[in-house]
Amino acid sequence: MNILVLIDSFKGSLSSLEAGEIIKKACEQDPSNKVTVRPVADGGEGTIDSLKDIKNAKIIEVDVHNPLMEHHTARYLIVDDKLAIMEMSESSGLTLIKDNLDPMNATTFGVGDMIKDALDKNIREFIIGIGGSATTDGGMGMLRSLGVRFFDEDGIEISNGPIGIIDLEKIDMENFDKRLKECTFQIACDVDNPLCGERGSARVFAPQKGATPEQVEELDKLLGKYHQVTKKVISDANDTIEGAGAAGGLGYAFKNYLNAELKPGIEIIMEMLGADELIKISDLIITGEGKMDFQTSMGKTPVGIANAAKKYNKKVIAFCGVCDNDAVSVNDRGIDAFFPILNGCMSTDEAMDKKVSEENLYRSVDQVMKLINLWR
Repeated sequence: MNILVLIDSFKGSLSSLEAGEIIKKACEQDPSNKVTVRPVADGGEGTIDSLKDIKNAKIIEVDVHNPLMEHHTARYLIVDDKLAIMEMSESSGLTLIKDNLDPMNATTFGVGDMIKDALDKNIREFIIGIGGSATTDGGMGMLRSLGVRFFDEDGIEISNGPIGIIDLEKIDMENFDKRLKECTFQIACDVDNPLCGERGSARVFAPQKGATPEQVEELDKLLGKYHQVTKKVISDANDTIEGAGAAGGLGYAFKNYLNAELKPGIEIIMEMLGADELIKISDLIITGEGKMDFQTSMGKTPVGIANAAKKYNKKVIAFCGVCDNDAVSVNDRGIDAFFPILNGCMSTDEAMDKKVSEENLYRSVDQVMKLINLWR
């Protein structure tokens, strides 16, 4: 049997490749099985760790500005010396300032820092995940880092963060990095919210970034003003495109200023890996992630893989560290069966111990494969 393993990381215990290799070892107890493993991720937080084992990938560390303009070391991947894979959360993520949230001043400047570093290394292809942000600045910080200038009515540059939009009257793109015209950007974006309005960035996402109800309303108005000033330099700028409101409006900046393509992260990663061709020649697809719940069914890695597999009528099973009662929803989204690997009652720390996770995953896969063999 040809088996393809495309399993996400078990965060805190096993990387994507480590989990895949354990599954391969268990499946190959039957020598008639041929197992192919590819590390996968959905483009969100954890993507770098999940994909760091891809062939010809190397981790780059770079000094950037965090959301409050403090120096911080961020990481990204370069693959084949031509493609950069980044997470905006490495420079502008919520976890970087979780004890000091400041929605009116937080900036995406660090995202631009990472892009500039890659440009200096002659990279022109980018995959960037934009989940987990601490920001609601419409991507202005990133654009400023890349050379765009934002002025008030007196020609004085406004301050960083959305608070500066209060004074915004003019945008100057003369010094926008010319190398960007040579680049392609694929943005891993798993939400379809517009920039402003009831489903906009501020109203839906700003509260989790520390915004009060009053600040939410102000942020929504400021993003609307930012869009109107943007239209003075980009006449066809669109604030209602799906994903414009992602990451505090960073999706808006990528689409309108950098002509980026916004699409579900798992689709981008699957295309990069050439997963469809591997699925076509496989009899069974094995996927999974650390925790399976209702959110999994909304398009996270396992369901994204299952959707691709079902195009070719392939069987899909999944393994997870833990699941809740809502995990059964994945059965309606292409996963034929799923199996939690926990072996008895244990604490969270024990369950996430690397050695325990390895043993539990191996044992679970081994038993499921024995069951499958009964009907072969």
